[in-house]
Amino acid sequence: MITESQESRSTLSSTAVTGAPDETSFADVRRDWLAIARRNWLATAALVFLVCLGLVAVIPSLFGIPDPLVTTPREAFKPPSRQHLFGTDDLGRDLFSRTVYGARVSLGTAVAVVAFAAAIGIPLGLIAGYREGLVDALMGRLLDLVLAFPAILLAMGLIAVLGQGWFNGAVAVTIVSIPAFARLTRASVLTEKKREYVLASRTIGANHTRLMVRTILPNCLGPLIVQAAFVATWAILLEAALSFLGLGVKPPTPSWGQMLSAGKTYLYRAWWYGFFPGLAMTLVVLSLNTLGETAQRILVRGWRGL
Repeated sequence: MITESQESRSTLSSTAVTGAPDETSFADVRRDWLAIARRNWLATAALVFLVCLGLVAVIPSLFGIPDPLVTTPREAFKPPSRQHLFGTDDLGRDLFSRTVYGARVSLGTAVAVVAFAAAIGIPLGLIAGYREGLVDALMGRLLDLVLAFPAILLAMGLIAVLGQGWFNGAVAVTIVSIPAFARLTRASVLTEKKREYVLASRTIGANHTRLMVRTILPNCLGPLIVQAAFVATWAILLEAALSFLGLGVKPPTPSWGQMLSAGKTYLYRAWWYGFFPGLAMTLVVLSLNTLGETAQRILVRGWRGL
């Protein structure tokens, strides 16, 4: 029986002899990836959808998306048609364009919240889990204080202090998302610091910073990547809730939550007003959850187990 290591050595030897990698090996890898994509078609569709939506939202002019702020009162409340795929709103603005531009706010909020919440929460959890004792207790109480308040109420209070706007809303959502990364990092560090490779590194004289950053943290990144997908979902929903309440981005900037809030007023007259922004948000949330669950399965079973 030929083991995987023997196969990899034989591939390397053939590459060294011929001077180029074996073409059949690339074909095998391609077939494996295609097989995995077919078995996990839902995750593949979710990834393709998010990538396509992100590209259209970042560079809408490249795809011929019209200006979402142009008003045409004569075309108010037009139903979905070839000219206006998602219909028009009460001011005659194209809802397809506003839904696409609204993705900028939601996806931008998700990326910003995950980046900054991870940048703050991971070091806090890393220090708390590594040091334990008084440091762990103080940070734990600080995180419990944040978690003691309902997230939406805490975000509303922060916006009341900071003021309305996308940046302030993103800051509020980031603050309530920090404990998710900090607590998971702490739990992972408490488990990893007791393993043999950490004891071996400490024995050969590695200092505390090296142990935390270069030895323990890389082995905690798997669960944190999964957590990032769920935090992004949470950020999108919370931002939409704040915009729905009039505390998010300022009009006339398109926002899914803002469009849902306006659409409920005309629910019986123009059902498409709130339906399509809500559908877009639902698909994004479902896609992120699907990718998060797929990443979790990869961590448990590996690629071959998908």
